[in-house]
Amino acid sequence: MADEKNQFTHYDAINWNKVIDPIDKATWEKLTEQFWLDTRIPISNDLKDWRGLGQTEHRLYDHVFGGLTMLDTLQSQDGMFSLLKSAVTPHERAVLNNIEFMESVHAKSYSSIFETLDTPAEIDEIFDWASKNEQLQYKANKINALYHDPNPLKRKVASVFLETFLFYSGFYTPLYFVGHNKMANVAEIIKLIIRDESVHGTYIGYKFQVAFQQLSEKEQQELTTWAYDLLYDLYDNEENYTHQLYDDIGWFDDVMVFLRYNGNKALMNLGLEPMFADGAEDVNPVVMNGISTSTANHDFFSQVGNGYRLGEVEDLSADDYQVGGSKQAGLDSDKES
Repeated sequence: MADEKNQFTHYDAINWNKVIDPIDKATWEKLTEQFWLDTRIPISNDLKDWRGLGQTEHRLYDHVFGGLTMLDTLQSQDGMFSLLKSAVTPHERAVLNNIEFMESVHAKSYSSIFETLDTPAEIDEIFDWASKNEQLQYKANKINALYHDPNPLKRKVASVFLETFLFYSGFYTPLYFVGHNKMANVAEIIKLIIRDESVHGTYIGYKFQVAFQQLSEKEQQELTTWAYDLLYDLYDNEENYTHQLYDDIGWFDDVMVFLRYNGNKALMNLGLEPMFADGAEDVNPVVMNGISTSTANHDFFSQVGNGYRLGEVEDLSADDYQVGGSKQAGLDSDKES
């Protein structure tokens, strides 16, 4: 028995009163403050709007949400697990565990939307389409392959590009419609997801920057070149994907501006220079207005759903995530940069 006890590994309890990186604690508090569940959003209140939309709009909603479901599933099942393997502090692991759970909440939320708006046959079509769409499968497999890359910094880049860039071709649709006073409760869910993704992308980008600063100048240059090449590749695929989704409704050009804007934000989260010329002023103002997390139904910084409140927590700002003076896309999701 004594020999068996000697084989035990020493195990330390997590101590939140002794935090190595204060950003871990601040991010944990931010994430728990804004916890939400899809069951608290009255999606059925959008049925009147849904019935007033045509088949083109129905198909667009269904397919963009089918794509988002797949990407959130990837993030919850593989993405956060891959980042956990390189977590530096126990508090960082706790934050990533929180993010992993919320990605599952995001994926489940789309099924709640489908269940409310679509027939069983239409739901089957959505998931069949997602499993067979070439562009969607390409980006899912591209990101998943990087989640199994031995380089932890490449895994972080993949996660930030997914959360801050690839999701946004799907987010455009509900933001556009809510900007025209349609499908407001579905948009509430998307805004909650966007608010989460803003924290996720900024936090993981910050962790990337901390590790990036430890590399040699040559290693930094090589990784930076690789990151830009990856974004170019994902952008090319996303252009084809956006054609498929939006050509019938005539929004392709506007969506691509939105994607380029968010591609720049992803790079800024990583402390890298923007790649595209597009800024917030170039994005459809209806969508930019819709992306704000302040809505008619909720004040998200005091209330996260119908019926319960959480305590006050100071908002994180861009300055909190600066590493070595690098520029950073802001975490304060009440202020759209």
